[in-house]
Amino acid sequence: MEDWFRGHSNEQNAAGGLGQSGSDFWESQRTTCGHLPQKKTENAIMRKPQAGAGSGRRKQAASQEGREQHSRRSRQAKPLAPDGLAGQQEEEVSQAPISPYHLFRDTAEIIAFRGSLLSWYDREKRDLPWRRRAEDEVDLNRRAYAVWVSEVMLQQTQVATVINYYTRWMQKWPTLQDLASASLEEVNQLWAGLGYYSRGRRLQEGAQKVVEELGGHMPCTAETLQKLLPGVGRYTAGAIASIAFGQAAGVVDGNVVRVLCRVRAVGADPSSTLVSQQLWSLAQQLVDPARPGDFNQAAMELGATVCTPQHPLCSSCPVQSLCRAHQRVMREQLSASQSPPGIPDVEECAPNTGRCQLCLPHTESWNHTLGVTNFPRKPSRRPPREESSATCILEQPRAPGGARVLLVQRPSSGLLAGLWEFPTVSLEPSGQHPSKALLQELQNWAGPLPATYLQHLGEVVHTFSHIKLTYQVYGLVLEGQTSVTAAPPGARWLTREEFHTAAVSTAMKKVFRVYEAHQPGTCRGFKRSQVSTPSTRKKPSRGQQVLDNYFQPVSSTAQ
Repeated sequence: MEDWFRGHSNEQNAAGGLGQSGSDFWESQRTTCGHLPQKKTENAIMRKPQAGAGSGRRKQAASQEGREQHSRRSRQAKPLAPDGLAGQQEEEVSQAPISPYHLFRDTAEIIAFRGSLLSWYDREKRDLPWRRRAEDEVDLNRRAYAVWVSEVMLQQTQVATVINYYTRWMQKWPTLQDLASASLEEVNQLWAGLGYYSRGRRLQEGAQKVVEELGGHMPCTAETLQKLLPGVGRYTAGAIASIAFGQAAGVVDGNVVRVLCRVRAVGADPSSTLVSQQLWSLAQQLVDPARPGDFNQAAMELGATVCTPQHPLCSSCPVQSLCRAHQRVMREQLSASQSPPGIPDVEECAPNTGRCQLCLPHTESWNHTLGVTNFPRKPSRRPPREESSATCILEQPRAPGGARVLLVQRPSSGLLAGLWEFPTVSLEPSGQHPSKALLQELQNWAGPLPATYLQHLGEVVHTFSHIKLTYQVYGLVLEGQTSVTAAPPGARWLTREEFHTAAVSTAMKKVFRVYEAHQPGTCRGFKRSQVSTPSTRKKPSRGQQVLDNYFQPVSSTAQ
């Protein structure tokens, strides 16, 4: 079962603009947080956030962080605004025509939704390592840290992928203090392959801020989490506050968007400001004040396992009776003669007036073949821009200690910041030949090279969130030449074993597999004349079998 993107998108840092230092702000909040219970609370901290507060949710530039934030901002509500402006935005949204059909107006309906969802969650929830930690950990700061790590890893990444990374991370850095004292190289190395590498860097920056400026104490409300911690946006702040500290803060991620859009038949673009704010309002209205963390996880679990994007399991849905989308499907299956044409059902928003901004737009009418998957509306996405690079694996097969390959470190900011890669150059359509530019780059790192011919081995296509990058892969083996053991700053000679554990991107691992495929004894496509296994040999003809048996030496051992 595919798990949809947990965080819907990564989140931007909304910590700027505080009128007081982080430590001063923490001191002002200490008394409030100090009285929070370990799991549940119904005190003043559970009051709804003020209108417009913390409404931020997630240019093409050289910075990976900037690119990620650009894609995030295009799919989320606008960032945190000054109180006056935020109030004005809320007022504008409140004046927009919204049909009660899309809302929860009945307290009994809300209570029924909570009860059905939580009962289902108690029976069906998956056993996940971060849930076990949150349930078993009694120290609030350790619990909040464990939830924080999981929520950051789950942004744009499937649950099945995260489990192993999360387990290794918590084994290596079980506390905020452990992570704060780690090196960025170690963080990148463990994060390698998980993608969106700025997440790991920001997570460590946040841990360092908590340790150095906040006395090792995690902020304990959604508002303070979002204001004080780098990279923590509205979703992550609400998840930490509700799961770790028991604050009744609703959350909206990709799974929750899908659930709410179907339950309330919201057909308008969920990435628009108006719809996004309405979904956050619904989430806040629904969250159970007695079990806010469990409720939020239950809503996300429902979207991940039952209310899935393409093949929802409506018969297994605990809130099916409250789902507007399912009700419409059922009505569509009834005989058309039961309702005169042109008269809207009393249980349906009047779609033909064109006044409801949460209904499906007129340009995208109801598709009978899609059923409940008519909701939510799929926002149009820009295709990733295409770029090309050339990269070369420079190997010393006879280096001391075993064969070694040259890797260089990327800049500390931008795409794949701080990771290691094979020497690489960007290619322009009108630029010089790839091998010539690449040879110059190699010599910049390794000095003069006797060989001047680079062997082209193939290409690798790797798609990042915003770039479709095609690597032209070259190889150069320094056979029979003096070994180069020293490397300039920013470069390393690594063994193959060291390469596989280094902080390198998935794209570079793909590139290395292409190189290995052209080495004797390591390639599926390489002609291995010296190695042949029974499973790969062609079955001999009957005549060949007779000849083979005739010339086979006679064994003295009985079979």
